[in-house]
Amino acid sequence: MVRCSNNLVGILNIVTLFLSIPIIAGGIWLSKQGNTECARFLDKPVIAIGVFILLVSIAGIVGSCCRVSWLMWVYLLVMFLLIVLLFCFTIFAFVVTNKGAGEVISGKGYKEYRLGDYSNWLQKRVNRNWGKISSCLADSKICQSLIEDVSTPVDDFYRKHLSALQSGCCKPSNDCNFQYVSPTNWIGNSTSSAINTDCATWNNDSSKLCYGCESCKAGLLDNIKTEWKKVAVINIIFLVFLIIVYSVGCCAFRNNMEDNSWKRYP
Repeated sequence: MVRCSNNLVGILNIVTLFLSIPIIAGGIWLSKQGNTECARFLDKPVIAIGVFILLVSIAGIVGSCCRVSWLMWVYLLVMFLLIVLLFCFTIFAFVVTNKGAGEVISGKGYKEYRLGDYSNWLQKRVNRNWGKISSCLADSKICQSLIEDVSTPVDDFYRKHLSALQSGCCKPSNDCNFQYVSPTNWIGNSTSSAINTDCATWNNDSSKLCYGCESCKAGLLDNIKTEWKKVAVINIIFLVFLIIVYSVGCCAFRNNMEDNSWKRYP
């Protein structure tokens, strides 16, 4: 008679096996339909994650339901390593996102973002890959709504709530004291670059704007910080789930060993 823990492990892994199918399909779709390098960037990682979940699920199903002890042992080893890695990543995510926040500007509805306020580790990673990242940001059209909104009065623009990326990448820094024409069209002055190097980098060309600015990198890091904190919270919930599954799997493995011993020595 198949014991309850074996059944439970089998059911849980059948569910994850079915979940892996749309993940793999999504990765294949990205590789075929992605119109830009950025859209295709995620296809291989997504497919790899889907295949990994598929293989682990199959190992769990066969190991628990067919009483294959060595396969169950492999399954538990992978689960244990996954729990350790997930725990380490969660702690790491909280540590590297602990620093940095937008600066509130008097009379403005948006915040200003400075690269030096954020984790050194994140700064190095962003600086190293900024060429590709800035190209992806331009492709994502994050500034499109501001580019199209040419008739916004200056007072209304200053009261606008902008995302971290829009504030950092789609307008010049508040330090520059540029004269406003439209949300993405500003008249500069020659002394501004001495105050903030981003002032010399700003370009009214809609394909350039402030994508090369330090403030754009800072806006991206603030966005990453927010998303990583959300991911870390989800990871904690998933970690609890994995620990429960791992505990049930240990019971199923013990059942397999006991049953195999019973069959060997009737």
